[in-house]
Amino acid sequence: MAGNSTAGSLKKPIAIYYEQQSWFVPLFNQLDARGANWLRVDARNHQYDPGAPTEYSLLFNRMSPSAWQRGNGHGIFYTLNYLKHLEEKGVRVVNGSRAFAHEISKAIQLSNLDSLGLDYPKARVINQLSQVMGAAETIGYPLVVKPNIGGSGAGIERFDSPDQLKKAVEENRLSFGMDQTALVQECFTPRDGIITRVEVLGGKYLYAIRIRTSGKTYNLCPGDICQSTAGEELERRPGCPVDAVKNGLAVEAYEPPREVISAVERIMRLAGVEVGGVEYVIDDATGRLLYYDVNALSNFVADPERIIGFNPYGRLADFLIAEAHANEQKSTPSSLAGAAR
Repeated sequence: MAGNSTAGSLKKPIAIYYEQQSWFVPLFNQLDARGANWLRVDARNHQYDPGAPTEYSLLFNRMSPSAWQRGNGHGIFYTLNYLKHLEEKGVRVVNGSRAFAHEISKAIQLSNLDSLGLDYPKARVINQLSQVMGAAETIGYPLVVKPNIGGSGAGIERFDSPDQLKKAVEENRLSFGMDQTALVQECFTPRDGIITRVEVLGGKYLYAIRIRTSGKTYNLCPGDICQSTAGEELERRPGCPVDAVKNGLAVEAYEPPREVISAVERIMRLAGVEVGGVEYVIDDATGRLLYYDVNALSNFVADPERIIGFNPYGRLADFLIAEAHANEQKSTPSSLAGAAR
């Protein structure tokens, strides 16, 4: 899509607030192609004046919960304060403070799933290493222990027996993460090795993909998958890990059942997530459909035109531009009314 005057006519720029320096280049390219008035805001080294007037027509929050793995964990809780500040000032924030609070707490995600009556892998939320073995007895084996604030599968470890888990406890090698909170959770086996990820834009269904796994990784970022189920090599996004080709993952487009799409939209509405993805599986042992991960930081699928038939970054750019215009129009009705009189 070529640049257009509507995209560039915003009085204040669209801000893309992000920490990982490579993931969002495809979005930047789409905004440039539309001639949008936008700018980058680096979350790694940021400050703001609570009393200053607002600078942006809209801010799109792309802060990553896995920032702590790149030495930028200081920005996680800072971001919560900043997003709330912008919202109080009347800035339109996409994936705002409610969405980000949900993104950085697996415990909140499970509570929300439970409140919606949706099935998920049973779990215990704990805050002391001494609680691990007792929680494991309740959950049963196999199980995983994961930090409440994770991202990209970080810190997740599987245990198949009490002896394995006891050894990890004694060696003090379990990760409770930044907030010293962890989940002891039921471990599932995806039927046929398939995990399904459903993406939303504006809180509404955008597309879905099925990821065929090797069972050797907990990082299922679609942007890192570089092979289709037909064996085609896919063009990977900027910043994709060098070893992504070794992760044994393959991807294909998929249309989920209507009830799943409805459930995903309900999850995102409750979480306040406008752009993101929900992952679910059919557990091979029980046949249960389990929702197990809610992501407000979606990188979309690699080589999207080939896999799903369109470029979601283009639709995302159009969404952000439209929302920014709507917010500017909403913020100036009184002055327009005065001019009319």
